[in-house]
Amino acid sequence: QHSVTDDGSLASYDSVEAILEKHLGANSEGLKEVKRVLYGWNRGNEVSAMKLPTKATSMAKEGKFQIEGYEFKAATEEMRAPRLVTIGAIQNAIVANTSAPFLEQRQAIYDRVTQLIEAAGEAGVDVLGLQEAWTMPFAFATREKRWLEFAEEAADGPSFHLLSPLARKFNMVIVSPILERDDAHGETIWNTAVIIDNAGRYLGKHRKNHIPRVGDFNEATYYLEGDTGHPVFDTVYGKIGVNICYGRHHPLNWMGFGLNGAEIVFNPSATVGQLSEPMWSIEARNAAIANTYFAVAINRVGTETFPNPFTSGDGKPAHKDFGHFYGSSYVAAPDASRSPGLSRFRDGVLVTKVDLNLVRQVKDSWMFRATARYDMYADLLAKYVKPGFKPQVVSSSKMQVKPVKADEDTADE
Repeated sequence: QHSVTDDGSLASYDSVEAILEKHLGANSEGLKEVKRVLYGWNRGNEVSAMKLPTKATSMAKEGKFQIEGYEFKAATEEMRAPRLVTIGAIQNAIVANTSAPFLEQRQAIYDRVTQLIEAAGEAGVDVLGLQEAWTMPFAFATREKRWLEFAEEAADGPSFHLLSPLARKFNMVIVSPILERDDAHGETIWNTAVIIDNAGRYLGKHRKNHIPRVGDFNEATYYLEGDTGHPVFDTVYGKIGVNICYGRHHPLNWMGFGLNGAEIVFNPSATVGQLSEPMWSIEARNAAIANTYFAVAINRVGTETFPNPFTSGDGKPAHKDFGHFYGSSYVAAPDASRSPGLSRFRDGVLVTKVDLNLVRQVKDSWMFRATARYDMYADLLAKYVKPGFKPQVVSSSKMQVKPVKADEDTADE
């Protein structure tokens, strides 16, 4: 049994990192080596902590949320200046009870997230990512259609009008994952990430490519697979993509954004401990390595309890919550290094300064693109998607199954 307490902590610790520091010593050689293996090294050292402006840290203290800063470095080049970009990631719990009026629930979230964005702005964030469906409780296990009232137009909805002035104020690009209602196409519902540029303008959107049907996460009751492909948004701060939640389990989905030139890929998520936590620290880091870009893994926090019990066809008794959303948001770099994660249960802002020159430097070093066999992969996939596909399996024509001998006790019986 795992020791997750009612508040979402791990055996009363804030995070895995806090447990390691407690038992190995914050400055010990043992901890340094564990982090080297688990989190990688950036330019021969741990990813370094970054001092944040006093105003930002004071806002965090007053608002009772976590704010942490880290820095990924690249080699100095002779013919290119550094391409310094500060990435922000926000994780948060809902604020009002899920039985409260919807407008009250949404406004409470707006107020809290605005507070977190203001701190990110004061910390100098250039590109900011919010969590999946940040404007509402993650109600998609309940199968109650009333939650669709939270859906909105991507380019002209209330969340856009909230965030647009903040993007302008802080000269910040914002990735805003929402529940979209597509008025132009029969008011269809999508799980969508809206991109707002640093002038507060609507730049575009991406719809979630992969929809889960596992455990409580039967989201196809509300929306189906997206139709926008793998768009990359060319912003003043670099080329960004958005791999929404369940897409992180699909390596080819990560690859699609890389093939289109992404330098930073956000993964806004809503996932719970019993379902996916062992995967969490691995998947975005693997994607950053395999596709040679920065990956930003963002997960909400808290346990959201709904008014009515629901079942999910998995044999469990009816229940009113998914489980605990475990936060732990982090940034992974193409050189296999990653930042420590945010808290498992507290609202937080992760601020990460990166040099995008590292992307090309790692491409030149490891040559993953040069050594890939895209023609061979394309040929296999083209065959696989057609009826009549036969797997390329080579077996012996004389292969026989070895008979199983009954043990003596069984024979006697």
